[in-house]
Amino acid sequence: MTEQTQTPSPKKLFIKTYGCQMNVYDSDRMRDVLKPLGYTPTDAPDDADLVVLNTCHIREKATEKVFSELGQLKRMKSASGGKMTIAVAGCVAQAEGAEIMRRQPAVDLVLGPQSYHKLPEMIAKVARQTGDVLETEFDVQEKFDALPIKRDADGMSALVSIQEGCDKFCTFCVVPYTRGAEFSRSVDTIVAEVRGLAAQGVKEITLLGQNVNAFHGAAPAGENGEWGLGQLLRHLAKIGGLERLRFTTSHPKDMDDDLISAYGELDVLMPYFHLPVQAGSNRVLKAMNRSHTAESYIETMRKVREQRPDVALASDFIVGFPGETDEDFEATMDLVREVKYASAYSFKYSRRPGTPGAEMFGQVDEAVKDERLQRLQALIREQTTEFNQQQVGRTLPVLFTHNGKLEGQALGKSPYLQSVHVENAQHLIGKIVDVEIVGATLSSLTGVLSTK
Repeated sequence: MTEQTQTPSPKKLFIKTYGCQMNVYDSDRMRDVLKPLGYTPTDAPDDADLVVLNTCHIREKATEKVFSELGQLKRMKSASGGKMTIAVAGCVAQAEGAEIMRRQPAVDLVLGPQSYHKLPEMIAKVARQTGDVLETEFDVQEKFDALPIKRDADGMSALVSIQEGCDKFCTFCVVPYTRGAEFSRSVDTIVAEVRGLAAQGVKEITLLGQNVNAFHGAAPAGENGEWGLGQLLRHLAKIGGLERLRFTTSHPKDMDDDLISAYGELDVLMPYFHLPVQAGSNRVLKAMNRSHTAESYIETMRKVREQRPDVALASDFIVGFPGETDEDFEATMDLVREVKYASAYSFKYSRRPGTPGAEMFGQVDEAVKDERLQRLQALIREQTTEFNQQQVGRTLPVLFTHNGKLEGQALGKSPYLQSVHVENAQHLIGKIVDVEIVGATLSSLTGVLSTK
């Protein structure tokens, strides 16, 4: 009687992603490096052999939220008989790695955002119960060298990281301490990754970086020197099948004329530009170590609009930074009124341990922060609603990406990054189709298939 060998069942992987699009990209790449080990994604953590929390350290109480999640996972691990492996990745792992392992013994391994390419060997160490399971090195180049260039596309849009880290050291921000110094990938490796995605049918690529416009990657083989983001965009625009390019997030200090002029040259570059200003008061900007003024920021936005009159502008704001007065806040409101945004993100300042801002005098009362934030957000909502209403009656090309909530409904993205809902359009998912906009709210547009 011959002995039959059983094929082991695939191992299940659950990743919970917090924070920015860079973390979304990192989670995708973790799936890539774990796929050869037999890990397949699952939507339920209690069903997973490996659970990864890919964390973000930007927002207030980020660490405590991670420990709360780990408490629930500990109970799931116990219910599994200890078979579940728990990993904490990302920026909280980078900043608090040793504390995580001390406070929550259920955690098997901790790795920073520049170390997730080492996941396979770390998992092997956990299985053998040997070696170090805390990995928070800062070698970004090693990470990108180790990651596979070929990726499996998941839908019509994809994120591609081209730059990581930050040298700006804004006094409110932990990113330089958790992501390390600025590093840019080579043009050739980026092009190879984008071409591979386009060959699988991806139509829209968003280039990512902590300061994406600080990109200075090694020029293609056969050329000397480095390329900036404007040059890279022009090169990627020539890739067959690629119909949309975006990039985020930029820093005002790194906006050069070559990049701005790309908005006037490239139809494939979408008319949506996100440039965080953080505050409208030069005194506050100096305290934040932002390296730009309100006037220089407004001039940059003017130049972009000059190149692309239909551009949608977006930004980030922090209210209640230490020392911010009523006059300083009114300067922020004035800047918003002058620029006129299609969308913006705004937050109350929160102390991040280890940053200069946390130790500054003049911490603003929480009630004052609340009042200022409500006023700012009301103004931004007003501008966003007005911008969305301006689209009613226009015909926009919409990239359909998902099924909507209603029967037959499809959800897509406009060139301005707005969500667009269209009835009887599920058959168009994966395509870019002209849509007549017939309705608008603060958060989305409604359209009908254009007959023009």
